[in-house]
Amino acid sequence: MDRIYNGMPAAELGTEGWHKPWSGGNGGNCVEAMKLADGRIALRQSADPDGPALIYTHGELSAFIRGAKAGHADFLLY
Repeated sequence: MDRIYNGMPAAELGTEGWHKPWSGGNGGNCVEAMKLADGRIALRQSADPDGPALIYTHGELSAFIRGAKAGHADFLLY
């Protein structure tokens, strides 16, 4: 891989190492995550595995998860 960037085709990150930590009873549509060698995290939509990958730093994703657990993202559900 020459360069990993936000919005790159997820297929360029390969097929190994993707996990579905948030899958559930949603008909197979879920978010997949991959930890990259440099510590960043890639996210992709499982229904579109060749679509764009969103790349986050460990700190960014940690802040999001902590905020979601604290209820800061609840507005997205209503």
